[in-house]
Amino acid sequence: FFSSRRRHTRYIGDWSSDVCSSDLMKDLESLSAFQAAKKLAKREIKATDLLLACLDQIGQRENIVKAWVSLGKESALARAKALDKGAIKGLLHGLPIGIKDLFDTHDLPTSYGSPIYANNYPRTDAVSVALIRQAGGIILGKTVTTEFASFKSSLTTNPHHSEHSPGGSSSGSAAAVADYMVPLATGSQTAGSIIRPASFCGIVGYKPSFGKISVAGVKSLAPTLDTLGSFGRCIEDVALGVAVMSGDHELANIVDLHNKPRVAVLKTPEWQYASPDTRGAIALARFSAETFAKGKVSDIDLPAELHQLTQIQTRIMLSEMSRSLAFERMQYSKKLSNLVASQIDQGAAIEYKQYKLDLDQAITARKMMQNLFDENVDLIIAPSAIGEAPLAKEGTGDPLFCRSWTLLGLPCINLNVSSGHNGLPIGVQLIAAYGKDQFLLSAARALALALPDPVLRDQA
Repeated sequence: FFSSRRRHTRYIGDWSSDVCSSDLMKDLESLSAFQAAKKLAKREIKATDLLLACLDQIGQRENIVKAWVSLGKESALARAKALDKGAIKGLLHGLPIGIKDLFDTHDLPTSYGSPIYANNYPRTDAVSVALIRQAGGIILGKTVTTEFASFKSSLTTNPHHSEHSPGGSSSGSAAAVADYMVPLATGSQTAGSIIRPASFCGIVGYKPSFGKISVAGVKSLAPTLDTLGSFGRCIEDVALGVAVMSGDHELANIVDLHNKPRVAVLKTPEWQYASPDTRGAIALARFSAETFAKGKVSDIDLPAELHQLTQIQTRIMLSEMSRSLAFERMQYSKKLSNLVASQIDQGAAIEYKQYKLDLDQAITARKMMQNLFDENVDLIIAPSAIGEAPLAKEGTGDPLFCRSWTLLGLPCINLNVSSGHNGLPIGVQLIAAYGKDQFLLSAARALALALPDPVLRDQA
C-alpha cells in the first residue's frame, strides 16, 4: 500500500518547474489531476502523451483490476490531438477522465451495470459529462459500476490486493484512480458509494452538498439521496472535478483556513461496529486536527432524535428504488440479479405512509443538524467505513457509516490517514454544514498537511 503512494510522491518531486524531461514522459500517469492540469495549461506536457501513459497503465493492469466497462481509445486520442493543437478549453483541458457507467454518454455505451442495457447508446450526455467535455476533459472510457448502483459486487478488484473489494457502487472509478489508470473519475453516492470506495482504495473521494451537481442524465436509484461527486489522488483533484460538474469554479481554488475551526469527533450511534483499525484512524485524525482546531478537538453526539437516521435512509432508499426500477422489474425481471430484485421487493413492501413519515423526519433532522453546526461545531470527523476493504467474496462492504450523512445531504470528503492490519488503506471522512463545500475542502487540506506520515500529506 505505502509503496504505491511513494511511487506517486517520487515522480511529483522529479518534475522541474518548466519543462518535464523526456525520460520521465512515461511516468505522466503518476501526476495528480491538478498537477497535470497545470502543466497542460502551460503546454509543459501534451494531452496526447498523458493519455498514452494512462492507456499504457491500463494495458498493463486492467486484466487484474478490471476497472473499465469500455474504452474510447480512438475518440480520446483524436480529442487529445485536437486539444494539443487548439486553444486551452477550460479547467480540465487535456485531462483523461473516467466516467462511472451510471452517467449517460452519447459516444460510449451506458449499461448502468446491468445486462438489460448492454447495448444502450444514449442520444445525449449527462449534464455533468457535457460540462466535463466543455471544460476540456477527455472522456477516456466508462468505469465499472455495480448493478444500478446497488450492492451487488462487480468484477473490479482492489488495486492494493486483488482478493479484496474496491467498494461499491463506484468500484471502477475508485480503482482506476488508485491504480494510476486515470487521474480523475466521476462517482455517485446514494448510501456510501463515494466515501467507502475512496477509503478502501486509499484515495480522496468528495461527495458535495446534495444538489450541488445536476443528476440529469444519470440513472436514478433514489432521487431524494442521489448525489454526484469525484475521485482523485489529492484534494485539489476532487475539487477540480466538482467545480466543473457543478459550475462553481471557485471550488477549484482552495484557500487556507482564515480562522481556527471548531472540530469535533462524532462516532455516530454505530460506533460499536467500527474495527480497531478504524478506531485508530479516528484517533490519528483527532491528533492531527489538534494542530489547526480552535481549542481541543471535542467529542459530540447526535441528539437522541437523530439516532434512527441509518434506518430512515435505508427505508427511503429502498422505497424510491422500487419505483425507480419499476420498468426494469416489469419488463426484464429475469435479467435482474436476485439481490436487486429482492431490494426492489423490500422497497415495494414499504407503505407510502411510512415513506412520507421518513421524508418528514429527514427534513426535521436536517434542521437539527444545522443547529448543531451553528452552535457547536464547524467540522466533524467520522469513520468512512467499518474497516479495511473486505474480501471480494464478502461483498462491497457496509455503507453503515455513510448513510446518515447522505440522508442529511451534507458535504463529505474521505482522506486516507493510515493502514489496517492487512496493510490496506483506512480513511476517515470529514463533514461540514450544508453548502459549506469550500470550507470543507480547506479544512481537509489542513488535516492532510497535519498527518504525521509525509507520504499521506500528498493528499493536500
